[in-house]
Amino acid sequence: MTGRAPVRELAAAAAEATALIWRSAPGCASGYFLVTLAEAAAPVATAWLTKTVVDRLTASGEPLAGPAAALVATGLATAALPAIGRYLRDQTGRVAGVRATDRLFAATERQVGLRRFEDPAFLDRLRLAQEATASAGYLVDSVCGTARGTLSLIGFLASLLVISPPMAMLVLLAAVPALIAQLLLSRSRAAMEWAIEQTHRREFFYSRLLTDVEAATEIRLFGIGAFLRARMMAERERGNAAERRMDRRELAAQGGLTVLSAAVAGGGLWWAITAAGRGALGVGDVTMFLAAVIGVQTALDVLTSSIATAHGRLLTFTHYVAVTRAEPDLPSAAAGDAPELRRGVEFRDVWFRYGDDQPWVLRGVDLTIPHGRAVALVGLNGAGKSTLVKLLCRMYDPTRGRILWDGVDLRDIPPAALRERISAVFQDHMNYDMTARENIAVGDIGTLDRPDAIRRAAARAGVHDRLAGLPRGYDTLLTRMFFSEADKEDPETGVVLSGGQWQRLALARAFVRDGRDLMILDEPSSGLDPEAEHEIHGQMRLYRSGRTSLLISHRLSAVRDADLIAVLDGGRVVELGAHETLMEAGGRYARSFRLQASGYQNVPGPREGAG
Repeated sequence: MTGRAPVRELAAAAAEATALIWRSAPGCASGYFLVTLAEAAAPVATAWLTKTVVDRLTASGEPLAGPAAALVATGLATAALPAIGRYLRDQTGRVAGVRATDRLFAATERQVGLRRFEDPAFLDRLRLAQEATASAGYLVDSVCGTARGTLSLIGFLASLLVISPPMAMLVLLAAVPALIAQLLLSRSRAAMEWAIEQTHRREFFYSRLLTDVEAATEIRLFGIGAFLRARMMAERERGNAAERRMDRRELAAQGGLTVLSAAVAGGGLWWAITAAGRGALGVGDVTMFLAAVIGVQTALDVLTSSIATAHGRLLTFTHYVAVTRAEPDLPSAAAGDAPELRRGVEFRDVWFRYGDDQPWVLRGVDLTIPHGRAVALVGLNGAGKSTLVKLLCRMYDPTRGRILWDGVDLRDIPPAALRERISAVFQDHMNYDMTARENIAVGDIGTLDRPDAIRRAAARAGVHDRLAGLPRGYDTLLTRMFFSEADKEDPETGVVLSGGQWQRLALARAFVRDGRDLMILDEPSSGLDPEAEHEIHGQMRLYRSGRTSLLISHRLSAVRDADLIAVLDGGRVVELGAHETLMEAGGRYARSFRLQASGYQNVPGPREGAG
């Protein structure tokens, strides 16, 4: 997408926008269109009524009451219609925007995995699509503005044709350069907006970093606020420079068009005055001619501007159409269910890389997670542990090989059905800016109205007492970003938890998904102190007993009680066995375990006789 969208894409965007607006607010849209017709007719009617009144004043002596009353009514309508139109436009845009936003994010939910959300081009398109949903009302305005300009133009051109056909043709021909220039400018602006989208995204990143509470400590300690601000402002200036260049092009074009418009109007005025001096035109004809020339030029300005704006809006709306019509990043079985796990999960010669030009992350992994057993994955950073978990959760598909769930290929199971059978705690878990109850219930949204289940999960994770002691208990917001309606007058009810408490909350989120076939624990105790870690591991051992689980940790002491330990290195399973077996083998696992254990050995005790 470069701002030069094919006609087919623009036509698809126009059809989608029309259908969206009509289905969202047919009454308001119809009313706005009728108001638009009236707004287009009012200036033409005013011009003819003014001519009639002037002619009767100067020559005919016919009654004035009728035309004068009609002129007053037309003036009142001209004054009132814009406000009514704005109201109907805003209502139409608001309702259509809600519908469009819902459809847009429903479309993102149809993406099965993560590939789209790790693609910068898709993220740029998604942000522009969000802008399109927010400007649905302005798209309606542009379309109706085009209709209004067209109808006014027809009315005033017809009036000019009555008085002077050559002048009507001259005014019409003068509009052609304006229309072409406006379309070219709208295409250029759309291309510019697409080109600087990454600049805006980087600026947003730096601005969010400068105001993020999680980054505030390091930024102040390291004194990098000015450095980050300079980068943010550099991105802003880069975007402003591109917009400035575009503004100058528009200024030059508009200046030329203004000169052309003034020349045509001046020539027409000179002709009308000289014709009236010769007696070829009456006073009413002159007033009508002047109103028609001004009306044609105004209608042309409205028309060209509305067409250009509609063109630009449709170019932006093509992103919305592209996102809502995008195919899922992974194929998905339309029907079926994930069988209850009775035998286990098997990786068969699984290869994976994130792109054809990327290195292999997994290179022929063969691994079985038996039913009812705990399997641990260990290895250095970059060994492929997290990637293997993403494949197991079907966030990606293997490039080669298969993953079997009780003998069924994951690709033959609907993703939602598969994920319904999995519970997980991730190292990079989410901290939701919601209440404590909601933070736990998102693990199983059905428990939102089951406080006992939430409290049990919190107690199992060792965080119940902390949450129960908050100002509003489990209904306390765990953020200072905003307050609930009930809390807005009491800022003390917004609470921020410590890192270890958030870790326990993430565990509670996994525990509330009780009864799942497989639990994935990815560094579940990374944010805990040693005493809390020991407690949590004890709880998890009880919870995992007899359950199928996959445990990932850099702390080898945390996985030594697993039934099987798989050592990943270079994208392959290089060692597999129980802790004792691997220690006897003296391989990578044994060396890493002894290296970590050495830090806790030979620790000097209290000196004898100290006192």
